[in-house]
Order: sequence, then structure tokens, then C-alpha cells
Amino acid sequence: MSIHSEIAQLEARATGERGRRASLRCELVPYLLYAADALTIVIGSIAAGVFYHWAAEIPVPRLSEYLALGLVASFIYCLRFRGGGFYEFESVSKPGVEIVEVLISWFSAALFLAFIAFLAKIGVSISRGSFLIFMGFVPIALLVMRKLEKHALEGAIERGVIGRRNVVLVGDDSEIAALDDRDLLALFGAGEVTRFTLTDTKEPSLRESEDIATFGAVSRFVRDHNASEILLAVPWQDTTRIECLREQMKSLPVWSRLLPDAQVRTLSNYASSARQKVLSIVIQRAPLRASGLALKRAVDLVLGLIALAVFSPVMALAAIAIKFDGPGPVIFRQYRKGFNGRQFVMFKFRSMRAQEHGQNGEAVVQVRRNDPRVTRVGAVLRATSIDELPQLMNVIRGEMSLIGPRPHALAHDNYFEKVLEDYAFRHHVKPGMTGWAQVNGLRGATPSVEVISKRVKMDLWYINNWSLWLDFQIILKTVFEVLRKRNAY
Repeated sequence: MSIHSEIAQLEARATGERGRRASLRCELVPYLLYAADALTIVIGSIAAGVFYHWAAEIPVPRLSEYLALGLVASFIYCLRFRGGGFYEFESVSKPGVEIVEVLISWFSAALFLAFIAFLAKIGVSISRGSFLIFMGFVPIALLVMRKLEKHALEGAIERGVIGRRNVVLVGDDSEIAALDDRDLLALFGAGEVTRFTLTDTKEPSLRESEDIATFGAVSRFVRDHNASEILLAVPWQDTTRIECLREQMKSLPVWSRLLPDAQVRTLSNYASSARQKVLSIVIQRAPLRASGLALKRAVDLVLGLIALAVFSPVMALAAIAIKFDGPGPVIFRQYRKGFNGRQFVMFKFRSMRAQEHGQNGEAVVQVRRNDPRVTRVGAVLRATSIDELPQLMNVIRGEMSLIGPRPHALAHDNYFEKVLEDYAFRHHVKPGMTGWAQVNGLRGATPSVEVISKRVKMDLWYINNWSLWLDFQIILKTVFEVLRKRNAY
């Protein structure tokens, strides 16, 4: 059987496994646990107040005060318990109730709450008796709830109701086979995961070519199914294969980890600790976490819509000028590589006499200073960067960001990926209308490898040091850069 046939079978099997989706993603489990524990504490607070006043034959006060007590106590407890990592899916999916940890978290939260109430003098309306019952009853209820949570989660995993489907396992046959059900439960929360098995051939050059082909299938699967992590299961002493796979991962903006091999697992019971995540070596980090991606997207959407509204009169005048200046479309469209290497159509105002033949092919000639192809209107648009304004639509559509590495033509992308080792890392974030390289003098054409190498270093610095404040700084510097017209032609 040919390597292409085997890879096709791997992709079909992976897609089939993916098709058996769990009805509840494991990422939602911590939030359900927060809610369950918070509800337990709130009910315990109200029950303690009612029981104490009923037993002491005292009129029951307003329950709103005990509701407030329960809410504050649940917030402090959940914050303390979360700090130990006990709400993480990997932790709650392991057997055994963390009795000591639950008691420590609860009593530290209760004592802190009592201290705050004493300093603020807000505890006078809550009797000491009901508070002591509250302190003694709730930890028992939390332990029972924790046991029920683990039992329910175990049953849900066995029935396939819940599972972790956003992780891909890649490795050789012997290492994957050595991972038992306990290991897979700790790693994925399910016994069935998306797996890609590497070839077992020993001939170095053939093995490398087949590994590259297999990882091509992995890359397509990751992009098509929005996977967020790749785990490698290969022998640690096989450094040549690890380095080959690491090189292939550069184009994917996902976490990549190397799992302990069979020999290392014999030295450490790495999946047994309820407080410790699975031992692994991080080969590659995703540039932005989910919260950072959501925040950046929100800023892009809000500022993009505002900018589109503000510059719409300018864009309308530019479109009219282009139409009267000569034949051809108003908008120039060209394929570019975006986030995760996905291709998209980028929009610009047409600034040249005619679109290049083969504009998305293997040869794209960059614009030079005093280029005869640039129209009179196009020269003005390029000098003022008005030609880039249609990319606000790319930003609103989610294909680009306001700030990020500038996208290049496909032909240039493919060439630079071959000559620059870290070029593929630029695709770990969305391309931008402007970027850190552009506001530091590296705007315009890239006539040599030395120039693009400097730009890539700037882009990687931005990716590794991203913050919302840095984005706002770049936006402000872009205004001054446009006014300077440096390298704008």
C-alpha cells in the first residue's frame, strides 16, 4: 500500500472519530463544577440560617442576608479551590476525592469571610450559631458533591457524553499502543482520541518523507477541525524524528507537547497526581490564549466598524477617482495566507494600470519606486495608504486584524518559507493592516532576503510580546508613519 493511501485512510479514520462528537465539551466542565459548588454553598448558607432559628425558636430573619453570605463565601471558596487546579478537567476526571484540599479551601475561605465581616462590622445581622452550623455543614456537603461530580463525570465519559475532542495525538505505533486507558483518560478525558500513526520504516530518508506527508494530513485536520493542541508520542531518544516533527509544526498556531515515552513513564506515575497536570515537554506555545484572541477580535470589530464609518467618504471618493482614471475594476483582489496558513482574498483599491497576469501564481513582481504600472490616482492612494482601506472589510470579516504581520503574496510567502527558518511563525496570528515592523521603518517592498529577515524578526517580537496596549501604540505610530510617507510608493 502506498504512503498516500495510508495517509488517506488516516484522515478518513480521524474524521470519522471526529464525527462521533461528544454532546458536551470538556472545556465546559470547570464552569459546571463552579456552579455546582456555588449552589451547594448558597443552599447551605440559607439552610443553616433557617435550621438554627427554627431549633432556637427564633423568628427567621430575612433570607436575603444568608443568600448574600452564601454568594460571597462561594466566590472565595471557588477562587481558592481553582487556584489549586482542582476544577481542571484532568483533575476531576481522576479517581479519589481530595478531602484535605476541600477542607483546607473551605475553612480558609470561611475564616477569611469571618475576618472581613468583623472588620467591616457587617456580621451583626447573622447569628454566630447559624454561622458555625454553616461552617460545619458545608464542607460535608462539598465532599459529597465532589464525590457525586466525579461519579457523574466518569459515567459521562464512559457513555461518550463528554470528552476532549480538540487535541490530536501523533506518534509511532509502539508508543501510542503503550498508552493505556488511564493515560488517555488523564490526557483527553476519553478513551477514543484522534490519532495519527507515524511510519515504522527504518530507512532515514524514506521515514522523513513519510513523516512529512503524515504531518501534512495532521495539519489539514487541525485546520479543518480547529484543534488547539498536538501531543507527540515518540521515543525521547529519537531526536531526529522529534526535530523533523517540530519543524513541521511551525506553521500551526497551536500548543505542541512531547509526552513521556514508555521508558520515562516507568520512572514516574505521571498520571496519578490529582493536583499535577500530565508531565510533558512544551515544544511550541500558541501565541495567544482564548481570552486574548477574544479580546483582540472584539477590539478589531469595534474599531474596524468605527474606522469604516469614518473613512467611508474617503473610500467613496477614491472609488470614483479610480473609475474615472482608467479602465479596470475599482477593487484589486489577491489571495494571501492568513491565520493558521488559511488562504483568503485580500482587498485593496486598484492602484496600477492593470492587474498583474498570474497575480496569484508563482511570479508576482513587487512595485518599485517610480513604477510605470502605477496610475496617477494610484500614486496618491499608495502614498497616503488609502489603497489599504478596503482591508477594513477583511478585518470585519475576521480574516485580518488591525494589527499584525503584513500578509504577502502567495508566491513570496512560499519563497520566504523556504529561505527563512522562522517565517512560518508569522501565521500564528492574523495578518494585519499595519504592524510592528511597519511602524519601525520596514514598510513597503521586500527586495531582498535581508529586508524580509528584519521584518520577520519584528513580526515575531510582536507575536511574542503582544498586549492590547502594544496594539494601541502601533495604531498611534501608524498615523505618524503615514504622514511621514516613508517607503510609500
